[in-house]
Amino acid sequence: MTGLRLDGRVALITGAAGSIGSAIARCFAAAGAHLCLADRGPMAPLAAEVAALGRRAIMATVDVTLPAEIDALVARTLDAFGRLDILVNVAGVTSMGNAATLAVAEWDRVLAINLKGSFLCCQAVIPAMRQQRYGRIINLGSVLGKNGGNARPWIDPAEQERAGNIAYGVSKAGVHAMTAYLARELAADGITVNAIAPGPIATAMTTSLPATIQALIPVKRMGQAEDVADAALFLAGAQASFVTGEVLDVNGGIWSD
Repeated sequence: MTGLRLDGRVALITGAAGSIGSAIARCFAAAGAHLCLADRGPMAPLAAEVAALGRRAIMATVDVTLPAEIDALVARTLDAFGRLDILVNVAGVTSMGNAATLAVAEWDRVLAINLKGSFLCCQAVIPAMRQQRYGRIINLGSVLGKNGGNARPWIDPAEQERAGNIAYGVSKAGVHAMTAYLARELAADGITVNAIAPGPIATAMTTSLPATIQALIPVKRMGQAEDVADAALFLAGAQASFVTGEVLDVNGGIWSD
């Protein structure tokens, strides 16, 4: 998106090693932001790309389900840069499983990472953002948190076995609700809180997506990680200062509300 700048801003991106997280990191760095890249996977090549753009980047290995690690992550970001302007919660896991057969352990795993982890990160950045009277929080939701997920066994029971995802859909619906709540609580502090709800995005997490679901996308293509990054850049900047509590659809028309 031409003309959208983040010069001098500091962004903390969880899930930075994944397709969407790394696309957001590159986009933000190109727009002028310095970055804290957080993930459990390798981030050195991405940090090198950020440095090549003339921006500073630090890396942190973190488990977003552990409050102590999140607190340490935020403290390290503040120590390195002196401020923290933007949080992008990308860290998450996908999950397949029907309601009748899903293991409780899988439910707990998905909710812990996707919902609890996002909340802990939001909670941890609030004091710093309140102190500086400025903040942008961007959460990654999903179209599956809006449309009830891929539950349609009356069309194709075999597809349901491959694409049912109750835990994932519920976790992302929770992210949407949390976004709406935090937006209202933090608005007077100069902090906006928004979410992006991607549709099918071509990443390692969607390689098993049935062709019948891909065929439902009106624009006739899978989304790209850069589509999500462009939306995040808009929400992170000054141009979105009057946008808060929004769950922005980036889904090629597969769902609208």
